[in-house]
Amino acid sequence: MSLNLHLLRLFATVVKVGSFSRAAEALHISQPAISKGVRDFELQVGCRLLDRTPRGVRPTREGQALIRHAEALFAAERAAEDELLSLRSLDSGLLRIGASTTIATYMIAEYLGIFHRNYPGVDLHLVSANTRDVAELMAAHDIEIALVEGPIESDELVSHPWRTDVMSLIVSPQHHFAKSNAAINGTALNDEILIVREPGSGSREVVAQALAAQGIEPARTLEIGSTEAIKQAVAAGLGVSIVSTAAISDQLSLGRLKVIKVQDLRIERTLWQLRMPGRIDIPVATAFERILWDDRSAARIA
Repeated sequence: MSLNLHLLRLFATVVKVGSFSRAAEALHISQPAISKGVRDFELQVGCRLLDRTPRGVRPTREGQALIRHAEALFAAERAAEDELLSLRSLDSGLLRIGASTTIATYMIAEYLGIFHRNYPGVDLHLVSANTRDVAELMAAHDIEIALVEGPIESDELVSHPWRTDVMSLIVSPQHHFAKSNAAINGTALNDEILIVREPGSGSREVVAQALAAQGIEPARTLEIGSTEAIKQAVAAGLGVSIVSTAAISDQLSLGRLKVIKVQDLRIERTLWQLRMPGRIDIPVATAFERILWDDRSAARIA
């Protein structure tokens, strides 16, 4: 049986928007044509794909299985279109980059600037999300470049070490740790409120592993979903945190934060590029990768 891709697209759109009428509007065709197309598709595959309810439609078990394959097919279709467009030249096209939050906020701008100066006709789209979400975007073919802060476990993706990032303990200048320039004993953190990122964040995973290896277990944690917000919370005296050194230069220069050394604790983490084996990279992605891995670029940005 060969699936009719036109009918598959009709079915997938109905599932995505939840009704025949909205699917008709999205595809700019009539609702009867949508309904007939889905009926014909169900006849072709030999089973019911949608449950019709007064509140709309939802996929059956068979429909859910089919929609997963449809998403992969359409992602491959988009990748083929993008590649064909980009193969014409590096004078145009779109490059979609996903980067976990610290990388997107504090590290990638210079690389984007170098790329833009070399290829001004290429549009850049940057998605900032946590490590887990960036990995999901890469696996779904929604981005061409993926840079994350923590290791991932995935059967679909391979992690390549990209850069090393040092993390530092930060406190408010009014915190009692800040009264001395001497390094503190790590067990002193057990009595502090440790401000951490959300689950799925590479930063959170790296910090948790490093503290656990030293037997450090803060009694309380405060979860905040962005490094910028964490810095503000620490400056306001809500707790202490361990963040990328690349993220704190602005607040250090303003005197709103202070870095505290911890005895026998140095947290260095590897930043990773995620790749999908067997995926053909479009030329704009290849060009951006050359900049990412160019030692001269890294030296200027470090």
